[in-house]
Amino acid sequence: MSVMIGIDPHRGSHAAVAVDTGEEAVAEFEVQAARRQSGELLAWAARFPARRWAIESANGHGYLLAQQLIAAGEQVVDVPSAQAARVRVLDSTRSQKNDPNDARAVAIVALRHPGLGAVQTEDHVAVLRMLAKRHKQLASLKTQAAARLHALLATLIPGGLRKEMSPRKASALLRQIRPATMIQTERKRIAHQLLTEVHRLETERKASKARLTVTVEASGTTLTDIYGVGPVVAGLLIGYTGDVSRFPTRHHYATYNGTAPTEASSGTRKRHRLNPRGNRILNHALHTIAICQLRYPNTQGRAFFERKLEEGKTKKEAIRALKRRLSDVVYRHLISDQPR
Repeated sequence: MSVMIGIDPHRGSHAAVAVDTGEEAVAEFEVQAARRQSGELLAWAARFPARRWAIESANGHGYLLAQQLIAAGEQVVDVPSAQAARVRVLDSTRSQKNDPNDARAVAIVALRHPGLGAVQTEDHVAVLRMLAKRHKQLASLKTQAAARLHALLATLIPGGLRKEMSPRKASALLRQIRPATMIQTERKRIAHQLLTEVHRLETERKASKARLTVTVEASGTTLTDIYGVGPVVAGLLIGYTGDVSRFPTRHHYATYNGTAPTEASSGTRKRHRLNPRGNRILNHALHTIAICQLRYPNTQGRAFFERKLEEGKTKKEAIRALKRRLSDVVYRHLISDQPR
């Protein structure tokens, strides 16, 4: 008997339900998220020689389990959470929110959607995703530390640091401060700690970018040929796109990254509006490319933007159209970079 085993993964445990081709649950199992999780699941599933696995959010809580099953020679597909939730809600007999029902919904989605992305073993895509995510975290942490330092300086000196803050300027300003009270002394001490934190995070951020640069070059991608795409943006595009072959067309990819506008028509009036959905990290990366191209007059992006303005588009609408066009460009590069 051929079955699809759906898994609803959690931090502490994983629920598994085997579903036959008629969408009937034939077996259920729950395993603790521990070192022997994959072994226990494979032992339980041994009764189904013709089996495949479907894991909800295989890049989230189910990441480690999916990689373990792939390493054991199993076939695993990644099921988006939204599709699994839709199946569960529409099933009047099992609409209750619990782990077995969620796992069954995951299996049904995999049965009825043959185009779902297959989970692959770790490669440069996973490494780039990890490095790009860490780089964004370091940049965010540095911004937060700098903002706290800027606010603290304003309590020590009237007006604080009036110009754009840099560690060098902040350090010079702190040397000029002569505390007159215990409160000012403590504030200066904390300011020095924040300044040290800013220095450390900036050093780590530069090292992270250097590592990203090496890894992007080693991947052999052609994304960096696009004007405005550096190692950080390339890492985000490759890492958060994953297996680009799971998108049959450029239109599917644009929907995934949120650059495809959504229709908001009424009667005879046809119009489109901003799509707030999709992968926002990819959307931000495409926005970065668009803004970079708009800064200079002799780029294809700038020429495209000006044509849209001449057609009567607003600036925001023209930028959205440019991002949609850049999505197609990125998609073509990602497809061409795939090994033949």
